Amino acid sequence: MAALLAVAALTGFVTTLDNTIIAAAAPSIGRELGLSLASLQWISIAYMLPYAGLLLPAGRLLDRFGRRRLVMAGCAVFAAGAVLGGVARSPELLLAARVVQGVAAAFVVPGTLSLIRTELPERRRATAIAAWTAALAAALALGPWLGGVLAEYLHWSWIFYSNLPFAAAALVLLARTPRERHAPVRGSWSGLVTNRVFAGSNALVLLWGLGISGIVFFTPLAYQESLGLGPADAALPLVVVAAGVIVTTPFVPMVSRALGPRHTVALGLLVLAVGLLQLAVVHDETTMAPRLLGLVLAGVGSAATAPLTTHALDQVGTGDSGTASGVLTTTRELSSALGVALIGAVLTAVAGNTGGAEVATGYTAALVVAAVLQLAGAALALVVLRPRPERLAVAAGRR
Repeated sequence: MAALLAVAALTGFVTTLDNTIIAAAAPSIGRELGLSLASLQWISIAYMLPYAGLLLPAGRLLDRFGRRRLVMAGCAVFAAGAVLGGVARSPELLLAARVVQGVAAAFVVPGTLSLIRTELPERRRATAIAAWTAALAAALALGPWLGGVLAEYLHWSWIFYSNLPFAAAALVLLARTPRERHAPVRGSWSGLVTNRVFAGSNALVLLWGLGISGIVFFTPLAYQESLGLGPADAALPLVVVAAGVIVTTPFVPMVSRALGPRHTVALGLLVLAVGLLQLAVVHDETTMAPRLLGLVLAGVGSAATAPLTTHALDQVGTGDSGTASGVLTTTRELSSALGVALIGAVLTAVAGNTGGAEVATGYTAALVVAAVLQLAGAALALVVLRPRPERLAVAAGRR
């Protein structure tokens, strides 16, 4: 069982790291491979689109052919994609490597979570999910900074080679786990489409991703171009955001119990919007200090949206929980890809493809667009996350 706990942490870390580590290294990749500002976003999108698009069919294949076997295959393919990315010296080969990694991640992530649910005793599942969550936060915090350090002091190809130890360790540990003991429980689509809270939760996930994902991807680039920072220093703002997430997360359950999921999520999106607007206001500043408040607020607000997934899954039956999880994960990943495309379009529409100081103006416009999306999400959360009447009746009967 300890091996599966470690696999959860490793796969959660490396599949998240593979996306966040790209952000700070993107300008270095663009300069070497001759990619324009508009083209850089495809380095991230080429990973996220197949990842998001294949999650549901991958889940069905995992159920049919065995989770452990396909997760191991996914780790091997993920490592192969990392090697391909490391040796790539053309845009076409690099994008192909990213697609390969995205396809592999679509099997590794749901497969690992499914193994946790089916192969661990109930008392160990919470520990495994905690390890998974902590790994995601660590990858969010370390990814951009690590990508900047590797690009600045070694070469951007090392951001891909850094995946290999984690994939290899996961393979070794998976080989040591026992064969699956439990047959999967297959859910259905019944009730998900007409469930207001679940459908609304997916809409909120989409709005959040549309706004924040592109900002995360383009922040290191903007600070390199407009402030003249190196790749490592330009990624430090995202570490501040991640620190805000990590510090706030332990307090979110208490806030959710006090305010309820609906108001907690709405408040989180509102705080996130305020943080993004504060960053837009100080865009002319030449130092990082005036931006710290906005960065911290962005992390705190993002952390407060955590009850969204749990609240959504609480609204569906046990038989539909697996399908519902797949839908939510797909929406999150798809929103990330679309978010990079949207924010990239705003940035290039204002700044053009020339780079330089004009990027600051485009980045400011992108921050405002992202903030508006979060404000829309905060208003929507108050409507769509309202408990259904029958659930209110049940809750009243328990008092």
